[in-house]
Amino acid sequence: MSAALGMILGIGLFLIWWSFWDRPSTGRTPGQKHHPLEDLLLRAGVERVSSQGLVASCVAVGLFVLLLGIVLTGSPPIALCFALFGGFLPLTLVRWRAAKRAASLRELWPDAVDHLRSAIRAGLSLPEALVQLGYKGPVELRPAFRAFASDYRAGGRFDDALNRLKERLADPVADRIVEALRLTREVGGSDLGRLLGTLSEFLRDSARTRSELEARQSWTVNAARLAVAAPWFVLMLLATRPEAVRAYSSAGGAMVLLGGLAVSVLCYRVMLRVGALPQDERVLR
Repeated sequence: MSAALGMILGIGLFLIWWSFWDRPSTGRTPGQKHHPLEDLLLRAGVERVSSQGLVASCVAVGLFVLLLGIVLTGSPPIALCFALFGGFLPLTLVRWRAAKRAASLRELWPDAVDHLRSAIRAGLSLPEALVQLGYKGPVELRPAFRAFASDYRAGGRFDDALNRLKERLADPVADRIVEALRLTREVGGSDLGRLLGTLSEFLRDSARTRSELEARQSWTVNAARLAVAAPWFVLMLLATRPEAVRAYSSAGGAMVLLGGLAVSVLCYRVMLRVGALPQDERVLR
């Protein structure tokens, strides 16, 4: 137990020390390819953590769970199984946050498009209408459009500010809106209000349909996750009995754990593939 407390204290001191250092910027340049983890962090709205930091967090949590499991159970095979699950915990949280943010943005974009349409009909220019979204648009989107206003006022280049806005939002719907606005500004046209109205109706219908599908899908997905997690909860309870710990510490017990881990991971991946809904891809980044 003293070893576990010492490890917790050491990790806490390391995180305090790490917090005093600047994080590398996750900014992008148009057309530049980046690591999938960076895309995931952007979709989750996590700007101050790099992909290397996320990997380091996964490794640190996995090592901590491994040492804690060895201290509590005295069985390296059991501790290793739970360390693998613990190592994926930060990545799972980032994915959950990305999915939650995407669902939230789907509900907000129709209102943002309506605000933009009203501002343009009131006689504001396109940059001014986008700046107004930083003060009168949906609350969750205001920081991104305020940053757009700062970029536009600092450089005066509309295209560059739009590119930074796209990368800051990291959303397929935002990409389509930005490219439509860019095209309208470049070639001109008087149908922007009609285009935005049609886009707003389409986004509302799409968000409503997807919400219904996700509500029906959640029952099946949650039941499958519970079925995968149940054996490992049983193992956690068995680890409190010395005879079970001795059995799983043997070579045969380790093989059983390894087989169960492989089956759990395979079934979970198959469940995600079968129950996954089509995801919008950023083809206009």
